[in-house]
Amino acid sequence: MSHTNEAEAGQAIYSKLVLSIYDWWVLAVSNKYIWQCPTERMVALYNAHITANHLDIGVGTGYYLDHCRFPTDQPRLVLIDLNENSLETTARRVARYRPETRRQNVLEPFKPEPARFDSVGLNYLLHCLPGDIAAKAVVFDHAKSVLNQGGVLFGATLLQTGVERSGMAKRLMKVYNRKQIFSNRADSLAALQESLAGRFAKFELEVIGCAALFWGQVDGR
Repeated sequence: MSHTNEAEAGQAIYSKLVLSIYDWWVLAVSNKYIWQCPTERMVALYNAHITANHLDIGVGTGYYLDHCRFPTDQPRLVLIDLNENSLETTARRVARYRPETRRQNVLEPFKPEPARFDSVGLNYLLHCLPGDIAAKAVVFDHAKSVLNQGGVLFGATLLQTGVERSGMAKRLMKVYNRKQIFSNRADSLAALQESLAGRFAKFELEVIGCAALFWGQVDGR
């Protein structure tokens, strides 16, 4: 199966029905009790790095954009996802910001390339993409190509190696990988650190449970 087809498979689970329970199952239950990284920590990551000129990739239900603090009431906000249901759900949820939506496979270069941003969010995206971290990191390259000097890329991903995983986390990841909801069997903390270090002048990684929260900054800030 090609990476394009695998990416399609990874996003196909997000039907309107699944999205209707996503906040409860993923954000209220799984984050706290299974992955052991409370949702509040990722809201804080957004609050620390989001700007008034923001691109969000892999938007889920729009929970983080809805709950974080933008530095202005009228940000420029662009949403990119391969799943139309996620785009529609998120755009409706943050309609007050008048977001632009674009359906796109983020493993491919942006076409047409949008005007540049000061921040890019990639939350819970990488562990759904096919390949190992080195292959997935092409998303970092695509994000960098639309970041202004001094801009920040930030996000979180669930890892298998180099982090502590509970028994439940191991079992659920195994199920999700078998069903192609996740594709993170080869994802390690060391590989993520190497991918960030090779692309960003400054970066930080924080491990909470089996989640890695990260940010990287382009030269110039």
